[in-house]
Amino acid sequence: MTHQEILKSLQQKIYRPVYFLHGEEPFFIDLISNYIESNVLEEAEKSFNQTILYGKETDHLTVLDNARRYPMMSPYQVVILKEAQEMRDLEELTKYLEKPLDSTILVIAYKHKSYNKFNGKFGRLLREKAVILESKKLYDNQVADWIIQYMKAKNYQLAANVAALIAEYLGTDLSKIVNELEKICLNVPAGATITLVQVEENIGISREFNIYELQSALAAKDIGKTMRIVQHFAANERKNPLVLIIGSLSGFFTKLYMLHFVKNRPEAEILKTLDLRSAWFLKDYTLAAKQYNLAKTESILQLLKEYDLRSKGVETNTTNIPEGALLKELAWKILH
Repeated sequence: MTHQEILKSLQQKIYRPVYFLHGEEPFFIDLISNYIESNVLEEAEKSFNQTILYGKETDHLTVLDNARRYPMMSPYQVVILKEAQEMRDLEELTKYLEKPLDSTILVIAYKHKSYNKFNGKFGRLLREKAVILESKKLYDNQVADWIIQYMKAKNYQLAANVAALIAEYLGTDLSKIVNELEKICLNVPAGATITLVQVEENIGISREFNIYELQSALAAKDIGKTMRIVQHFAANERKNPLVLIIGSLSGFFTKLYMLHFVKNRPEAEILKTLDLRSAWFLKDYTLAAKQYNLAKTESILQLLKEYDLRSKGVETNTTNIPEGALLKELAWKILH
């Protein structure tokens, strides 16, 4: 099951005896286990009927003793085994899985890696008796869409490139991303469109000096802004390696090249061709297509290939030229 399906059934008070939550992404595991911990029992019921155990500090006998108890003055008791991947004899819980109690909700949170022994007896019983969630990490190119959907569920829209900027700055750690997004939600009224300014104010991300702002500046052929960003990158080479900048720009101008062949097609077809999830991301490409015709776009792609090789010192005598100088030269040639 997906985490959305599990949450939906929990919200409908449809409970199963065993939940096995495993995988590399801890966020969705915590989302489910925290919901069960906070919402299944009333506060007055928790002191007698809710037990939290930790894999490193417990063994299967302790888990069995707690899981086999009957609830007091409540239809259910909750037993949550956190950090189950640290429990040496986890698979000894096979005996309980053979006949779990309907009045116990046992949550096994196996974090930071996937459980891969479903062919064994314990795994087979999990497939038969438990609700299983495999919590997979998002790929880099999925994070921006996830941010958009997360904020949409909270009744916020995001201005162009905001989600991509947050993803680029914060990476794929969803717990960290959610913490930062919640800062925005605390300070911006629901229903608003989140801008780059608000992201900068609430998260501390610079709205000017990042690769997406460079792409936008180049798309608009804004020479002044482009050179300010390039100057910042040149002064902070370690944080802004040229090979990554060129890689991002190559992706941008490759999609611009593709746009020239489909720009008169329906928007849905254009988005599919360019592999863009939202029309928000099409804005810069449409603007860039007006600034750079097909021939110029082709020459830019050649420039990017040339400067990628130069930055690596391949078949050139540029190994002693600072990356910042190469970037300034490249940006000037793109713009002129």
